[in-house]
Amino acid sequence: MGKQFAELSQAHQDFIAAQPMFFTGTAARDGKVNISPKGMDSLRVLDATTIAYVNATGSGNETAGHLLDHPRMTLMWCSFDKRPQILRTYGTARTVHPRDADWQALVARLPDVPGARQIHVQSVDLVQTSCGYAVPFMELVSERDTLRHWTDDKGPQGIATYWKDRNQTTLDGLPTKVIE
Repeated sequence: MGKQFAELSQAHQDFIAAQPMFFTGTAARDGKVNISPKGMDSLRVLDATTIAYVNATGSGNETAGHLLDHPRMTLMWCSFDKRPQILRTYGTARTVHPRDADWQALVARLPDVPGARQIHVQSVDLVQTSCGYAVPFMELVSERDTLRHWTDDKGPQGIATYWKDRNQTTLDGLPTKVIE
């Protein structure tokens, strides 16, 4: 049976920090739901009700567009080793771009991520844990360095061009405001 909490305890925060990946879930009012795996040590718990992660350049930009239309977000972590557990945070989120006033203060608290496109900041209003008994055991071999090489090869201008050509709208045509 799942347990619910109003905020992240230190034990929750320790669990989150120990996981090599997490998943984001967002949806606009209409259209497709997006669930996206994330890694690269890109996330930090800022306090008991605030989580931020650096969103790297990718083939889509669904989260940014969804949050502009409807700011709800779910984040999920699950243990693939040791004690089985799933942890989800529910709340609202906002997108911060490099051009925004609070970018510098936020990016200073987060890891350096190649191709950083946005920071998503979640205000947590519910934390839920559940057993994870059916989650398989898996071993982390290593982080992928593919995105780092890809961004190095593209360079800043190539990344900006990629954003312009491929990241300005969601699958359902919503604007992402990656470029203004």
